[in-house]
Amino acid sequence: MIKIDLHIHSKDGSDGRWHLEEIFREASIRGINLISITDHDSISSQREAAGLAQKYRMSYITGVELNVTFNHPEFTEGKDISLDFLGYNFDPDNKTLVSKLAELSSYRRKRALIILENLNSELSGEGKNILGEDDIRKIQERTEGAIGRPHIADYLIERGIVKNRQEAFDRYLVRLNLPKMHLSLEEASNLIRGAGGLLFLAHPDDPNGTSLRAVSADLSIQQKAIESSMLDNINGIECWHSRLTPKATDSYLAFARRHGLLVSGGSDCHQQPVLMGNLEIPAFVAGNFGINSF
Repeated sequence: MIKIDLHIHSKDGSDGRWHLEEIFREASIRGINLISITDHDSISSQREAAGLAQKYRMSYITGVELNVTFNHPEFTEGKDISLDFLGYNFDPDNKTLVSKLAELSSYRRKRALIILENLNSELSGEGKNILGEDDIRKIQERTEGAIGRPHIADYLIERGIVKNRQEAFDRYLVRLNLPKMHLSLEEASNLIRGAGGLLFLAHPDDPNGTSLRAVSADLSIQQKAIESSMLDNINGIECWHSRLTPKATDSYLAFARRHGLLVSGGSDCHQQPVLMGNLEIPAFVAGNFGINSF
Protein backbone atom coordinates (compact mmCIF):
# COMPACT_ATOMS: atom_id res chain seq x y z
CA MET A 1 0.00 0.00 0.00
CA ILE A 2 1.30 3.46 -0.99
CA LYS A 3 0.96 6.32 1.50
CA ILE A 4 0.67 9.83 0.10
CA ASP A 5 0.45 13.21 1.86
CA LEU A 6 0.74 16.30 -0.31
CA HIS A 7 -0.30 19.00 2.17
CA ILE A 8 1.98 19.51 5.17
CA HIS A 9 3.16 22.74 6.84
CA SER A 10 6.48 23.23 8.61
CA LYS A 11 7.85 25.56 11.26
CA ASP A 12 10.71 26.39 8.91
CA GLY A 13 8.45 27.84 6.24
CA SER A 14 5.17 28.88 7.86
CA ASP A 15 2.91 27.90 10.74
CA GLY A 16 3.65 24.23 11.38
CA ARG A 17 4.81 23.19 14.85
CA TRP A 18 7.73 21.01 13.77
CA HIS A 19 10.92 21.59 11.89
CA LEU A 20 11.47 19.70 8.65
CA GLU A 21 13.74 17.07 10.19
CA GLU A 22 11.05 16.16 12.75
CA ILE A 23 8.38 16.00 10.04
CA PHE A 24 10.37 13.69 7.79
CA ARG A 25 11.44 11.46 10.68
CA GLU A 26 7.80 11.00 11.69
CA ALA A 27 6.67 10.60 8.07
CA SER A 28 9.20 7.81 7.70
CA ILE A 29 7.89 6.07 10.82
CA ARG A 30 4.37 6.36 9.40
CA GLY A 31 5.46 4.80 6.12
CA ILE A 32 4.70 7.78 3.86
CA ASN A 33 6.03 7.20 0.35
CA LEU A 34 5.21 10.48 -1.42
CA ILE A 35 5.22 13.80 0.42
CA SER A 36 5.10 17.56 -0.19
CA ILE A 37 5.77 20.46 2.18
CA THR A 38 3.26 23.20 1.28
CA ASP A 39 4.08 26.21 3.47
CA HIS A 40 2.02 29.37 3.17
CA ASP A 41 3.54 31.78 0.63
CA SER A 42 6.99 30.29 1.22
CA ILE A 43 9.23 27.94 -0.74
CA SER A 44 12.35 28.65 1.29
CA SER A 45 12.40 25.10 2.67
CA GLN A 46 11.94 23.22 -0.59
CA ARG A 47 15.58 22.33 -1.20
CA GLU A 48 16.05 21.06 2.36
CA ALA A 49 12.76 19.14 2.18
CA ALA A 50 13.81 17.43 -1.04
CA GLY A 51 17.10 16.45 0.57
CA LEU A 52 15.36 15.02 3.63
CA ALA A 53 12.96 13.07 1.42
CA GLN A 54 15.97 11.50 -0.26
CA LYS A 55 17.54 10.76 3.14
CA TYR A 56 14.40 8.99 4.34
CA ARG A 57 13.80 7.26 0.97
CA MET A 58 10.58 9.06 0.03
CA SER A 59 9.48 10.61 -3.24
CA TYR A 60 9.09 14.38 -3.08
CA ILE A 61 7.34 17.05 -5.12
CA THR A 62 7.78 20.76 -4.48
CA GLY A 63 4.80 22.51 -2.89
CA VAL A 64 3.38 25.82 -1.69
CA GLU A 65 -0.03 27.07 -0.51
CA LEU A 66 -1.14 30.43 -1.90
CA ASN A 67 -4.01 32.54 -0.60
CA VAL A 68 -6.04 34.02 -3.43
CA THR A 69 -8.64 36.79 -3.39
CA PHE A 70 -11.72 35.61 -5.25
CA ASN A 71 -14.53 37.87 -6.36
CA HIS A 72 -17.52 36.96 -8.52
CA PRO A 73 -20.60 39.08 -9.25
CA GLU A 74 -22.96 36.12 -8.88
CA PHE A 75 -21.34 33.74 -6.42
CA THR A 76 -19.82 36.24 -3.96
CA GLU A 77 -22.14 39.15 -4.80
CA GLY A 78 -19.08 41.19 -5.73
CA LYS A 79 -17.41 40.76 -2.32
CA ASP A 80 -13.86 39.49 -1.88
CA ILE A 81 -13.45 36.07 -0.29
CA SER A 82 -10.26 34.12 0.40
CA LEU A 83 -9.49 30.78 -1.19
CA ASP A 84 -6.41 28.60 -0.92
CA PHE A 85 -4.62 27.01 -3.85
CA LEU A 86 -1.78 24.51 -3.85
CA GLY A 87 1.13 24.80 -6.25
CA TYR A 88 3.06 21.60 -7.02
CA ASN A 89 6.03 20.40 -8.98
CA PHE A 90 7.41 23.86 -9.80
CA ASP A 91 11.00 24.98 -10.09
CA PRO A 92 11.87 26.37 -6.62
CA ASP A 93 14.57 28.56 -8.17
CA ASN A 94 12.24 30.29 -10.62
CA LYS A 95 13.11 33.98 -10.21
CA THR A 96 9.60 35.35 -10.80
CA LEU A 97 8.08 32.97 -8.25
CA VAL A 98 10.82 33.58 -5.68
CA SER A 99 10.48 37.36 -6.09
CA LYS A 100 6.69 37.37 -5.73
CA LEU A 101 6.77 35.15 -2.65
CA ALA A 102 9.33 37.47 -1.06
CA GLU A 103 6.91 40.34 -1.70
CA LEU A 104 4.04 38.40 -0.12
CA SER A 105 6.19 37.51 2.88
CA SER A 106 7.23 41.14 3.40
CA TYR A 107 3.60 42.20 3.34
CA ARG A 108 2.75 39.49 5.87
CA ARG A 109 5.30 40.95 8.30
CA LYS A 110 3.89 44.48 7.94
CA ARG A 111 0.36 43.16 8.34
CA ALA A 112 1.32 41.22 11.46
CA LEU A 113 2.83 44.33 13.07
CA ILE A 114 -0.38 46.30 12.48
CA ILE A 115 -2.44 43.43 13.95
CA LEU A 116 -0.16 43.47 17.00
CA GLU A 117 -0.69 47.24 17.40
CA ASN A 118 -4.45 46.71 17.26
CA LEU A 119 -4.15 43.81 19.69
CA ASN A 120 -2.32 46.01 22.17
CA SER A 121 -5.16 48.51 22.03
CA GLU A 122 -7.57 45.68 22.91
CA LEU A 123 -5.39 44.37 25.75
CA SER A 124 -4.96 47.87 27.15
CA GLY A 125 -8.71 48.39 27.07
CA GLU A 126 -9.16 45.16 29.03
CA GLY A 127 -6.68 46.34 31.65
CA LYS A 128 -4.09 43.74 30.64
CA ASN A 129 -0.40 44.17 30.00
CA ILE A 130 0.31 45.01 26.40
CA LEU A 131 2.94 43.30 24.26
CA GLY A 132 6.17 45.29 24.26
CA GLU A 133 8.96 45.48 21.72
CA ASP A 134 10.66 42.50 23.36
CA ASP A 135 7.52 40.37 22.95
CA ILE A 136 7.16 41.38 19.31
CA ARG A 137 10.83 40.58 18.70
CA LYS A 138 10.33 37.12 20.23
CA ILE A 139 7.37 36.41 17.94
CA GLN A 140 9.39 37.46 14.91
CA GLU A 141 12.41 35.42 15.97
CA ARG A 142 10.30 32.28 16.33
CA THR A 143 8.82 32.75 12.88
CA GLU A 144 11.24 31.09 10.57
CA GLY A 145 9.08 31.51 7.48
CA ALA A 146 6.06 33.65 6.63
CA ILE A 147 4.62 35.24 9.80
CA GLY A 148 0.91 34.80 10.32
CA ARG A 149 -1.83 35.03 12.91
CA PRO A 150 -1.16 31.48 14.21
CA HIS A 151 2.27 32.67 15.40
CA ILE A 152 0.64 35.52 17.33
CA ALA A 153 -1.92 33.08 18.73
CA ASP A 154 0.82 30.77 19.97
CA TYR A 155 2.53 33.64 21.79
CA LEU A 156 -0.74 34.68 23.42
CA ILE A 157 -1.06 31.12 24.71
CA GLU A 158 2.50 31.21 26.05
CA ARG A 159 1.80 34.50 27.80
CA GLY A 160 -1.32 33.00 29.41
CA ILE A 161 -3.62 35.52 27.72
CA VAL A 162 -5.65 32.76 26.03
CA LYS A 163 -5.85 29.00 26.53
CA ASN A 164 -5.58 27.86 22.92
CA ARG A 165 -5.48 29.01 19.29
CA GLN A 166 -9.25 28.83 18.95
CA GLU A 167 -9.72 31.25 21.84
CA ALA A 168 -7.04 33.56 20.41
CA PHE A 169 -8.86 33.76 17.09
CA ASP A 170 -12.33 33.98 18.62
CA ARG A 171 -11.43 36.73 21.09
CA TYR A 172 -8.97 38.79 19.09
CA LEU A 173 -7.49 37.64 15.81
CA VAL A 174 -10.62 37.30 13.66
CA ARG A 175 -11.94 40.70 14.69
CA LEU A 176 -8.56 42.45 14.42
CA ASN A 177 -7.63 40.84 11.12
CA LEU A 178 -6.42 42.81 8.11
CA PRO A 179 -6.68 41.73 4.47
CA LYS A 180 -3.80 39.76 3.05
CA MET A 181 -1.95 41.06 0.01
CA HIS A 182 -4.18 40.75 -3.03
CA LEU A 183 -3.30 37.85 -5.30
CA SER A 184 -5.75 36.90 -8.05
CA LEU A 185 -6.28 33.37 -9.27
CA GLU A 186 -4.87 34.32 -12.66
CA GLU A 187 -1.73 35.71 -10.99
CA ALA A 188 -1.33 32.57 -8.87
CA SER A 189 -1.82 30.38 -11.93
CA ASN A 190 0.73 32.33 -13.97
CA LEU A 191 3.25 32.16 -11.12
CA ILE A 192 3.01 28.40 -10.60
CA ARG A 193 2.57 27.40 -14.22
CA GLY A 194 5.26 29.86 -15.27
CA ALA A 195 7.61 27.98 -12.97
CA GLY A 196 6.68 24.69 -14.62
CA GLY A 197 4.20 23.62 -11.95
CA LEU A 198 0.56 22.68 -11.49
CA LEU A 199 -2.12 24.59 -9.56
CA PHE A 200 -4.81 22.85 -7.49
CA LEU A 201 -7.83 24.28 -5.66
CA ALA A 202 -7.26 23.35 -1.99
CA HIS A 203 -9.90 21.85 0.37
CA PRO A 204 -12.87 23.21 -1.62
CA ASP A 205 -15.52 22.32 0.99
CA ASP A 206 -13.52 22.85 4.19
CA PRO A 207 -16.10 23.99 6.80
CA ASN A 208 -13.45 25.58 9.05
CA GLY A 209 -10.99 27.05 6.61
CA THR A 210 -10.79 29.27 3.56
CA SER A 211 -12.94 27.47 1.05
CA LEU A 212 -15.95 27.66 -1.22
CA ARG A 213 -18.09 27.24 1.89
CA ALA A 214 -17.94 31.05 1.85
CA VAL A 215 -20.00 30.81 -1.35
CA SER A 216 -22.38 28.04 -0.32
CA ALA A 217 -22.56 24.77 1.63
CA ASP A 218 -24.24 23.29 -1.45
CA LEU A 219 -21.60 21.35 -3.39
CA SER A 220 -23.37 21.86 -6.71
CA ILE A 221 -23.26 25.65 -6.26
CA GLN A 222 -19.58 25.51 -5.28
CA GLN A 223 -18.86 23.56 -8.45
CA LYS A 224 -20.81 26.01 -10.60
CA ALA A 225 -18.54 28.73 -9.24
CA ILE A 226 -15.50 26.71 -10.33
CA GLU A 227 -17.00 26.08 -13.77
CA SER A 228 -17.83 29.74 -14.14
CA SER A 229 -14.44 31.24 -13.40
CA MET A 230 -11.64 28.85 -12.45
CA LEU A 231 -11.24 26.04 -14.94
CA ASP A 232 -8.84 27.91 -17.21
CA ASN A 233 -6.48 28.62 -14.31
CA ILE A 234 -6.31 25.33 -12.42
CA ASN A 235 -4.94 21.90 -13.17
CA GLY A 236 -6.68 20.02 -10.42
CA ILE A 237 -8.57 19.84 -7.13
CA GLU A 238 -7.57 18.59 -3.68
CA CYS A 239 -10.22 15.89 -3.21
CA TRP A 240 -8.86 14.26 -0.05
CA HIS A 241 -8.36 16.47 3.00
CA SER A 242 -8.70 16.00 6.75
CA ARG A 243 -11.82 18.16 6.91
CA LEU A 244 -13.58 16.99 3.75
CA THR A 245 -16.44 14.55 4.23
CA PRO A 246 -16.65 11.35 2.14
CA LYS A 247 -19.61 12.94 0.37
CA ALA A 248 -17.56 16.01 -0.58
CA THR A 249 -14.63 13.85 -1.69
CA ASP A 250 -16.84 11.70 -3.92
CA SER A 251 -18.59 14.75 -5.37
CA TYR A 252 -15.32 16.51 -6.21
CA LEU A 253 -13.80 13.34 -7.66
CA ALA A 254 -16.77 13.09 -10.03
CA PHE A 255 -16.48 16.80 -10.83
CA ALA A 256 -12.78 16.42 -11.62
CA ARG A 257 -13.48 13.48 -13.91
CA ARG A 258 -16.15 15.45 -15.79
CA HIS A 259 -13.74 18.29 -16.44
CA GLY A 260 -10.55 16.35 -17.02
CA LEU A 261 -8.90 17.77 -13.89
CA LEU A 262 -6.15 16.13 -11.86
CA VAL A 263 -6.78 15.25 -8.20
CA SER A 264 -4.58 15.42 -5.11
CA GLY A 265 -4.85 14.93 -1.39
CA GLY A 266 -3.19 15.77 1.89
CA SER A 267 -3.78 16.08 5.60
CA ASP A 268 -3.03 19.85 5.93
CA CYS A 269 -0.98 18.78 8.95
CA HIS A 270 0.34 21.56 11.20
CA GLN A 271 1.45 18.96 13.80
CA GLN A 272 -1.28 19.92 16.23
CA PRO A 273 -2.37 17.14 16.13
CA VAL A 274 -0.09 15.10 13.91
CA LEU A 275 -2.32 14.06 11.02
CA MET A 276 0.12 13.30 8.24
CA GLY A 277 -0.39 9.98 6.49
CA ASN A 278 -3.83 9.44 8.03
CA LEU A 279 -5.79 9.75 4.78
CA GLU A 280 -6.24 6.90 2.34
CA ILE A 281 -5.17 8.52 -0.91
CA PRO A 282 -5.05 6.15 -3.90
CA ALA A 283 -1.76 5.41 -5.58
CA PHE A 284 -2.88 6.77 -8.95
CA VAL A 285 -2.56 10.31 -7.50
CA ALA A 286 1.22 9.90 -7.65
CA GLY A 287 0.92 9.36 -11.39
CA ASN A 288 -0.53 12.87 -11.72
CA PHE A 289 2.96 14.09 -10.92
CA GLY A 290 4.79 11.63 -13.10
CA ILE A 291 5.69 9.32 -10.22
CA ASN A 292 4.76 5.76 -11.07
CA SER A 293 7.16 3.72 -8.95
CA PHE A 294 8.51 3.89 -5.41
